[in-house]
Amino acid sequence: MDATPTRLDVAAEVLAAPTHDAPERHPADPGAFVPGPAVHRAGAADGPLVGLTFAAKDLFDLAGLVTGAGNPDWARTHEPAGEDAPAVAGLLAAGATLGGRTITDELAFSLVGRNVHFGTPRNGAAADRIPGGSSSGSASAVAHGLVDVALGTDTGGSIRVPATCNGLYGVRPTHGRVSLAGTFALARSFDTCGWFARDPATLERVGEVLLGPDPPGRVPAPVAGVPELLIARDLFEPADPDVADALEPVLATLRIHARVHEVEALGAELLDGGGEAFRVLQGREMWAEHGVWIEAVHPRFGPDIARRVEMLPTLTADDEARAKVQRAAITARLEGLTAGGVALVLPTMPTVAPSLTATNDELVNYRARTMRFTALASLAGLPQVAVPAARTRDGIPVGISLLGARGDDRHLLRLARLITPSTPVTP
Repeated sequence: MDATPTRLDVAAEVLAAPTHDAPERHPADPGAFVPGPAVHRAGAADGPLVGLTFAAKDLFDLAGLVTGAGNPDWARTHEPAGEDAPAVAGLLAAGATLGGRTITDELAFSLVGRNVHFGTPRNGAAADRIPGGSSSGSASAVAHGLVDVALGTDTGGSIRVPATCNGLYGVRPTHGRVSLAGTFALARSFDTCGWFARDPATLERVGEVLLGPDPPGRVPAPVAGVPELLIARDLFEPADPDVADALEPVLATLRIHARVHEVEALGAELLDGGGEAFRVLQGREMWAEHGVWIEAVHPRFGPDIARRVEMLPTLTADDEARAKVQRAAITARLEGLTAGGVALVLPTMPTVAPSLTATNDELVNYRARTMRFTALASLAGLPQVAVPAARTRDGIPVGISLLGARGDDRHLLRLARLITPSTPVTP
């Protein structure tokens, strides 16, 4: 599909420049926060998170404010929220203070992190690189030290990708583990509420509040003894050489502190099929959720978002049926590998964050390659913790991930402590 303006009324010439007419940002804001009046709410006087500050992606309802979902037409056609989303309310009740609302890619439908209406949040670890989406503003705010923690959502990688791009810790919980009531829905069978932090202790501290009790009947992962890890050989092999080189010292450290085995986690067929299955199933769900609104409002999207939105009605029930077969196969394989507290180790992304000047073709390739990795936990509904494990020779962040069994969220947060970020690879 070409970039010719369509019924979605796309204006390609404003790809990089914000169009919102709100007041200028505070000089300390790296473009992370939605322009407009500051959003600040004090947390409870007592609680486990007293002293922490947090931000919330512009998908979470805040009482009295319109949830914008990164698109002015969405904001224009929706009413202010009547109450805070439970994830926001939970952090406030635990004593954390809300310090802002952060930018998201439009309708959370991207892994790049730029928004034609509000601009591109600055990457806090590599300023010349994209911040990663769609929780780009949340990652930027944490990486620049403006807040301690930020809420985001992860449907196909939107916590894990910006965490890696910005050198942060990030968690995608077990699907359904953290409430998404009062939150914009992209694709409900994939959407999760996750969060970012600069250190594993804070990530875990927030998890104690948001994760709630473990699911009934779940067999708990071991809390003592030597952990068992599986290195996904077939996910390290397709990673770029600079990513693989940067992660090798991290793997060496894990071999000291855990029982480590190398496995072929999925194989080329399931890996290739996973990315496509996710694309189809997410697309079908998104169109079912928002197709009527899109056709009625003709919202103005940036070109890259518009191209994908325009493809949604072409996805068929037969496409969906085939994708569900792939989803079931991937789920069964990953559940088998991670049973009994075993965690799968994989690169969070096979590449580093693209340059801010990357061409559309380069970004399309980045998205396709990344989705082969991030789609796995999304399809299976399993938890995954992204860790800022290393940097390349050029100082660009590289991430490693721990993927576990359904309900093993706390176990993965504990295991993240095993990974000590290494120094940049030297020539």
